[in-house]
Amino acid sequence: MDDQWSRDEVESPCVKICVVHPAERICTGCLRSMDEIAAWSRMSNAARAVLKAELPARAERLKKRRGGRAARLSK
Repeated sequence: MDDQWSRDEVESPCVKICVVHPAERICTGCLRSMDEIAAWSRMSNAARAVLKAELPARAERLKKRRGGRAARLSK
């Protein structure tokens, strides 16, 4: 590795799947909110590490189904 180009910082969790979930208001790719994405470049390494550690727990929020066909037919 080239020491000149290595950086001691927490890497972005972005996976280049940038779609905001309409109900949860978080990115379906990286699980961050729009505010968190916008603030990432200004966050300290410690704040980035804390946020990145919280992200896996958010995945469950996107697995909840909103009803689908059965919900539409029951109305």
